[in-house]
Amino acid sequence: MIPISFFAMVYGIVFLFIRKKERLALIAKGTDATIFEINKKATSSLKWGLLLVGFGVGILLGKILAVYTTLDEEPAFFSMICLFGGIGLIVYHLIAHQFEKNKTTNT
Repeated sequence: MIPISFFAMVYGIVFLFIRKKERLALIAKGTDATIFEINKKATSSLKWGLLLVGFGVGILLGKILAVYTTLDEEPAFFSMICLFGGIGLIVYHLIAHQFEKNKTTNT
């Protein structure tokens, strides 16, 4: 665990040092530093919410399958978590696609 932490710390320091040099070079040129802005989509919380709801439903239905059928517990949990997690992501894609479509139509 300590070697991984050390590697992460060294990587973080080097990353911040290089990023600082890049920003200073952009300032020296007189250009804008907007390339460093992170564009988080407003729907990322929707994606995570639907994924976790899918996981929760998958765990619940996996337990129901394990109790009321002859299916073992591990395959029941794994299959239902993957199935409903995937369904959650598909629902997210459909909602985000519709949101983007409405956004471009309104502008």
